[in-house]
Amino acid sequence: MIERIIVLIIGYFIGALIQGGFLIGKFNKIDIRNYGSGNAGTTNVMRTLGKKAGFLTYFLDTFKAILSCIIVHFLFGKNCDYELLLFLYSGLGVILGHNFPFYLKFKGGKGIAATSGVAFTISIFPQHCWIILVAAMATFFIVMFTTKYVSLGSLLGIGMILVLFITWAFLGLLPLSGSHLYEACIIMFLIVALGYIRHSGNIKRLMNGTERKIGQKKKEEQNG
Repeated sequence: MIERIIVLIIGYFIGALIQGGFLIGKFNKIDIRNYGSGNAGTTNVMRTLGKKAGFLTYFLDTFKAILSCIIVHFLFGKNCDYELLLFLYSGLGVILGHNFPFYLKFKGGKGIAATSGVAFTISIFPQHCWIILVAAMATFFIVMFTTKYVSLGSLLGIGMILVLFITWAFLGLLPLSGSHLYEACIIMFLIVALGYIRHSGNIKRLMNGTERKIGQKKKEEQNG
C-alpha cells in the first residue's frame, strides 16, 4: 500500500508543477486562465496563443505522465510484479495535479493530454498493449476531424482507453492478476471518469448544440 501512496504523491507534484499551459502562458507574459475559456489546457492555449504553443502544451502535459512513470520504474519497477498498477496510480496522481494544482488555487486543466500520457506508458507493456494507445488516438482524430468537436474527440478517445483496457484485462492480456487486475481497472475507471467530470460543461453544450467547433468564431470562449 505504501508504494501506491508514494507514487500517487510523486505523480501529483509532477502533474502540478509541470503546468504546460500555465508555463507557456507566462512565457508569453499572460495568465492563460484569464483568456478564452479560462482553462489551462491544450485547446485553450492553441486558440489563444497559436498552434505551436498548443502543441508544446500538449507535449509537456503528456510528457509529465511519462516522466512520472519513469521515476516510478526506477524506484519500484525492478523488483515489482505489478508495475503497471503503480504506473496507473502515478498517472492518476499526475492528472489530479494537472487538474488541481496547489499553487494555482487548484485551477488547472482538464487532464486529456495527461491521460494520453498514461496511455503511452501502458503501450510499452507486452501483449499488444500499444493497440490501446493507437485506437484511442485514432478515435480522437477521426471524431475531431469528422465532427469538428475537439471535446467530443477527447471524450470518446479516453473512453476508448477504458473500454480496451477492460477488454485486455478480461482477455488476460495485462501483466497483472488477481486483486491487482481488478484494482487496475478501478484506477483506470477513475482516470477516465475525471476527464468526463472535468468536461461536464462541454458535455452539456454538446447536448444543447452550442459547443464550439474547430475554426468557429464565437463571442465568448467556452471550450478548453
